[in-house]
Amino acid sequence: MAELATIARPYAEALFESAGAAAAALKPQLAGLATLAASPELRRFADDPQVTAAQVFDVVGGAAQSQGLALDAKVANLLRAVIDNGRVAALPEIAAQYAGLVNDAGGVSDAVVQSAFPVAPEQLAGVLAALEQRFGRRLNARVEVLPELIGGVRVVVGDEVLDTSVKARLEQMKAALIS
Repeated sequence: MAELATIARPYAEALFESAGAAAAALKPQLAGLATLAASPELRRFADDPQVTAAQVFDVVGGAAQSQGLALDAKVANLLRAVIDNGRVAALPEIAAQYAGLVNDAGGVSDAVVQSAFPVAPEQLAGVLAALEQRFGRRLNARVEVLPELIGGVRVVVGDEVLDTSVKARLEQMKAALIS
């Protein structure tokens, strides 16, 4: 959603600039808050006109603590600003944009490796080495198992997709036979 991205950008950039060298350390805290903010119950509570911003902050802060998240002062200030401005729904997008800023600064990209079967750690290391050479940057990989791929892997890095799955090859063969 473009509007949410537009709303989230200044918050993510402000936190990134204020965090300085500690930017990477704040990424998990923001991701945890984004997970909490994705809850429909929390969003309804935050949107209730009878609930004050301080009450919303206390609930979110308490929920974060119960999940083992100790919020840094900068993240707590961001959370207060987001709640005060009625932008709790934007927290997941803020976290995503912040993660992108941290990754860009470190020369790293997030990658999703989709495979038809579970990937052993030593296999993943070999695949990552080849992918890092192919994409020209370090990758933080997350593996998803998708049996419908039949075999092979599909890798998504940002807006780039490398699909070597059996499913993709079968679809290419089907297209070639039909045309």
